[in-house]
Amino acid sequence: MFIPKNNFYISPADYLEAEQISPIKHEYRRGHVYAMTGAKNPHVVIAGNLVRRLGNHLDESNCIVLTSDTKVRLEEANCYYYPDVAVTCDQRDTTSTDDFIRYPVLIVEVLSRSTENFDRTEKFADYQTCSTLREYVLVSQNQMKVECFRLDESGNWNSQIYEKGSEVYLESVDFQVSITDIYQKVAGLI
Repeated sequence: MFIPKNNFYISPADYLEAEQISPIKHEYRRGHVYAMTGAKNPHVVIAGNLVRRLGNHLDESNCIVLTSDTKVRLEEANCYYYPDVAVTCDQRDTTSTDDFIRYPVLIVEVLSRSTENFDRTEKFADYQTCSTLREYVLVSQNQMKVECFRLDESGNWNSQIYEKGSEVYLESVDFQVSITDIYQKVAGLI
């Protein structure tokens, strides 16, 4: 996952208190805290491209687009994660003064070699406990590839892969963007 977990339980309240003064970010999973490593430039550029374009698209809506500085609280899974991009349209989040949200409709993770397996498996399983989440998007930083998992009306998560030349559609926020725009200014991929 990240840096090896500690061997003792930390309560969510203690985690939140410590996180407010910590010089680095940590994710919280079932009583264990994991330090987050810094991201490489392609990761940051991709996330920034998505935040900017989603923000412009949702400017006149009641939704807000959040960066990796805001945590998502998953009550049922007992986790706090810092996704690269999150969108919430729920008034309980949009009017909250907390440093986390609880009701995202869209989560985007930009994959890195060290986190890809966890993002695809355990983290995705944890996110699936969120009743408001409709899309979970994994964006490669090493190749022009976006994988979108959508929750259908039957409660199943279906995958759609977008590659070079594609128009990426995020149904949860009715947003369409060229995959080239997602990867704009990422050296070696355009």
